[in-house]
Amino acid sequence: MIHPPRRLVLVSATIGEGHNATAGAVEQAARLHWPECQVTWIDALETMGSWVPRAFQRIYVTNVESTPWLYDYFYAALWRRRWFADACRRFTGSWCGRRLRPLLAARRPDLVVSTYPLGTAGLDWLRRRGELTAPIAAVISDFAPHPFWVYSEIDLHLVMSENGLRAARRAQPRSAHAVSAPPVETRFHPRDKATARLACGLPVEGAQVLISCGSLGFGSVERAAEAALRAGLDRVVVLCGHNEGLLARLRERAERDPRLVPLGWVRDVPAYTAAADAVITNAGGATALEALACARPVLMVEPIAGHGRANAELMAEAGLAELHEDAEALGHRLRGLRTDPESLRGIERRVHEHLATTGRFSDQVAALARLSPGNRAGALRGQDAFFALAATAEVPQQTGAVLALVAQDRAMTTADWIDHLGALITERAPELPMLHHRLHAPRGRRPWWEPVRELSVPEHLTQHELRPGDAGQRAALEREFFSAPPPGDRPPWAMALLREPGTELATLLVRMHHSLGDGLTMSSTLLRLLADDPPPRPVPARPALSGARRAVAVLRGTLGLAASSAAPATPSGRSTRDRHFAWVELPTEAIRAAAEEHGVTRSALLLAVLAEALHGLDSDDTRQRSLRAMVARGTGEGDAGFGNHAAGVAVDLPLGPMAPRRRLAEVAARLDRAQRHGRPLAAAAVLRALAVLPPALHARAVRGMHRARFFQALFSVMPGREEPIRVSGALLRSAHPVLPLAEGVGLAVGALHWAGRTCIGITTDPGLFSAADGLAERIGAAFDELAGGPGARSVPRPVGARS
Repeated sequence: MIHPPRRLVLVSATIGEGHNATAGAVEQAARLHWPECQVTWIDALETMGSWVPRAFQRIYVTNVESTPWLYDYFYAALWRRRWFADACRRFTGSWCGRRLRPLLAARRPDLVVSTYPLGTAGLDWLRRRGELTAPIAAVISDFAPHPFWVYSEIDLHLVMSENGLRAARRAQPRSAHAVSAPPVETRFHPRDKATARLACGLPVEGAQVLISCGSLGFGSVERAAEAALRAGLDRVVVLCGHNEGLLARLRERAERDPRLVPLGWVRDVPAYTAAADAVITNAGGATALEALACARPVLMVEPIAGHGRANAELMAEAGLAELHEDAEALGHRLRGLRTDPESLRGIERRVHEHLATTGRFSDQVAALARLSPGNRAGALRGQDAFFALAATAEVPQQTGAVLALVAQDRAMTTADWIDHLGALITERAPELPMLHHRLHAPRGRRPWWEPVRELSVPEHLTQHELRPGDAGQRAALEREFFSAPPPGDRPPWAMALLREPGTELATLLVRMHHSLGDGLTMSSTLLRLLADDPPPRPVPARPALSGARRAVAVLRGTLGLAASSAAPATPSGRSTRDRHFAWVELPTEAIRAAAEEHGVTRSALLLAVLAEALHGLDSDDTRQRSLRAMVARGTGEGDAGFGNHAAGVAVDLPLGPMAPRRRLAEVAARLDRAQRHGRPLAAAAVLRALAVLPPALHARAVRGMHRARFFQALFSVMPGREEPIRVSGALLRSAHPVLPLAEGVGLAVGALHWAGRTCIGITTDPGLFSAADGLAERIGAAFDELAGGPGARSVPRPVGARS
């Protein structure tokens, strides 16, 4: 369920009126959709210092009017020299961010929207330091985003067109964007031209243009007015804004030619805009956006330096404006307008098409309620990058689950299931960062996330109807689904519904790239996606240790890792791309009772059950005295978004002849030693440290570590959920985890405690470990021995849930 923000903070600046006009449009939309929301404004320039607004405006006006070459040089340098742009952004971000910090802390916003680039820089600076957890959006009211506008830590940038989208990605490749409708108040909308002229007291007939160059009214205003008058237009309306000198000169000129209508600061700008046949401007900022919202053609003339020219060129490229280099070229165009009023029809048509595709700005503001702090692009954390770099075509790093659903009756068809699941993806996935991030992992570069706003349900959800009683078909579909490589052109996750028509049973297969998160994060996300009564968003975990104690634990753990011996030798085999799966269920209460009886943890008990089962297998796979398992353990860290928050510790499982209880005691002792003295924290710290290496060296180190030279099996136990969960009324009866393998490693075993059952999933590479089904049977027998006799694992399984 989407909860509207209770406190919205708008970060703008008074340098001209364009940024404040955009913020006003955001506030209007917010009050329309969230009537109870408290809206407050912060002027970024005033926050940076009382002298800053006046100084910045003076610098801006001087550059545009007197030293345009300097402004052009600065603007070009932002694009040509990345180090210069980064240095400028860091400086202004630190300056503004430090001043914004106490103001935002006092307001405690649920959402922050910036309409001014220096304010956006400050918000980015605060987010980088973990001091601003509220979602952040930036509305870029220039048609041409530049490097000062776009930041990787901002959750969403709203840009004005598709070519503006490309410019924003070029300015900051790891940033999130979407195309926006013109961010103007609803007063600016298409209306009848004659009615608008009457409202302004202007003649209904004749060719008429509006000249407006912003609230400061500088640039080519007078030259444009003269060109329009010489072209023979019937009416030339000029909005001078706050430029009193311009207004006085044009009034003097109007005494000689009554066709000229100079105006100072006016309130009913929408009416004057709608009354014009075309709007003439020179910067492509708020005036151009207001003209577009009123569906009026825009003619750019002598664009001002820097961003003004960039805006004009981008608008012309998009077909939403015409660019004229000087007043003479503008006059020639306007003479054509007088003789042929229909000559601008092509631009008007493209403007209407643009408005139809972008929708309403107020609706896009309402959609910001879905925004979450995890909805941003950026480099992967060290723990997540590990799995992006470890993945190969033969060994894709994907976690998964097999969910068994039991409906209350047989009336629910496959089509009903697909409709329900598709609706859940459409409605809830935008709130779940794990589901709308695309992974980029190009060779030789650091991997990064790119947020994806729109998900295509058919790309993530498929269906298969099963032939009655055909277990082989089910097994083949499972192998095909979990062996498929993750896609690179969309978020790397998928679901497949398997259903035998006419039964109350349905199976949902789920897979996700391991970089998105570990099993615990995945199960939490799936519950919030699928459950009829989804659990609340998890609260970010706090480190269990203080900074100093944590540093000591990491140091001790690192020394322990360094002192670890090499992995025991294991029989060699030939890796394949094929995967075999087997499923086991044990009663969770019996596991708990057995663990208490023997004085060990449930994880130690299950790990000992695995060791006993491996010992009991009569095959070449287990003719060895020891096997090293990489066991996932929690680090006490985590957040409410996505990612991996566990680390692996090595445990050598004794496989030789041994009494089951002695084997259990030995496994428990070894697991305790492996996770003692902060070794999981140290393992996570090592992964973070590796990410500091150059990309090529980082990838080489990861692939050298995640392979059979250091371990021969993977093992993980996840807490899961005890309370029953329903999906469209059907009971989610069991959830079996599916773990990925590693290079040369043929066995992975995952266990998830779920609603009274401990669901165990076994993944094997048949070229390296050929006894998946045999191991599943031996796990049940081994548990019987440790739990006190046969019958302890007598849990019924749904039909067809085992491949």
